[in-house]
Amino acid sequence: MKDLFEKIKKNRGPIGQHSKESHGYFTFPKLEGDIAPHMIFRGRQRLNWSLNNYLGLANHPEVRKADETAAAQYGLAYPMGARMMSGNSNFHEQLEAELSEYVKKQDSILCNYGYQAMVSAIDCLVDRHDVIVYDAECHACILDGVRLHMGKRFVFPHNDIANCEKQLERAKKIVDQSGGSILVITEGVFGMSGDQGKLKEIVALKEKYNFRLFVDDAHGIGTMGPTGAGTGEEQGCQDGIDIYFGTFAKSFALIGGFISSEEHVVEYLRYNMRSQIFAKSLPMPIVVGALKRLELMRNHPEYREKLWENVRSLQNGLKAAGFNIGNTQSPVTPVYLNGSIPEATNMIVDLRENYNIFCSMVVYPVVPKGVIILRLIPTAVHTNDDVEYTIKSFSAIENKLKSGQYMSDRIAAV
Repeated sequence: MKDLFEKIKKNRGPIGQHSKESHGYFTFPKLEGDIAPHMIFRGRQRLNWSLNNYLGLANHPEVRKADETAAAQYGLAYPMGARMMSGNSNFHEQLEAELSEYVKKQDSILCNYGYQAMVSAIDCLVDRHDVIVYDAECHACILDGVRLHMGKRFVFPHNDIANCEKQLERAKKIVDQSGGSILVITEGVFGMSGDQGKLKEIVALKEKYNFRLFVDDAHGIGTMGPTGAGTGEEQGCQDGIDIYFGTFAKSFALIGGFISSEEHVVEYLRYNMRSQIFAKSLPMPIVVGALKRLELMRNHPEYREKLWENVRSLQNGLKAAGFNIGNTQSPVTPVYLNGSIPEATNMIVDLRENYNIFCSMVVYPVVPKGVIILRLIPTAVHTNDDVEYTIKSFSAIENKLKSGQYMSDRIAAV
């Protein structure tokens, strides 16, 4: 028999095994100062491309005032208790109603955390007689929710609609025998690659296979579509999305999330979703703050227009400079390079220390060995100077990478 702690000591995990070298720099870094395109990292100002503050609302004066006023009036404890027992309020219900109107659904339920809500919602919606069909590149919260499912589950290669239909055929054979149902899960915008889920094509399969569609639109809410109502609005198929999930962690620059659907489905979630029944209600400052953010989203389309102006400037500039940014169709901007993990860490140190640029690095095991992704998240508050300087700096570090200047047999020490 092995001691649990001894087992943990010997197997730190694919990322945790490098914790001593990476902690505080590559992992768990501390960005300080007002949330903005330029923030302090290790005592120096850096150009920051790593925060999901798409519309620039995090430091908006009206948002800061609403947060401050609500915190002063209610504190962080109110309302005390779970929503079902003692933690409900008029503001919670108002926010649910306004979100429903915004994404064009009958009703919504607020959720404390996006990750927790997705796992719990999947667990709540399906039973062992049902079958889940899902995209291979879905976010970890979806994958973890699917793992809890006691019935069958089938995965299709990313955005492969022909294969999705094959999995639906397999699922239909099972539910025809079990008397169960089919739930298809995908994303509106995939957060790593930035491409959109093929929602319209999936919706077109519903009549033939009689399934319900659950869409995680964490990166789409506030950024996609004529009004910012999400990727379904962008693709003209919002009505075909049966269960819509949005987070407050991206465009809202907050925490929490919501699920929208038909009224009786939301009512079912409200009385059966364990992560909400057995968790304290969202504190009032978060709810009031979300209402203010939603108001600004609806009434100021210029924030979204400025975001997309910056997105086009950054992405077109990178492509013109010869960079591979994949098939992104959203603000998420991945820059694909080739190199080892030690090369990637040396490159990031160079970017941060000599070019004063802070961006996220993605390497194996998240992506295949030999692939490096530098992921950029443009916002409405970045400037043309920020974009131009970044493209120029990226060209310089790419040349260094190709010439072998970042070659090393170990991860950079910082």
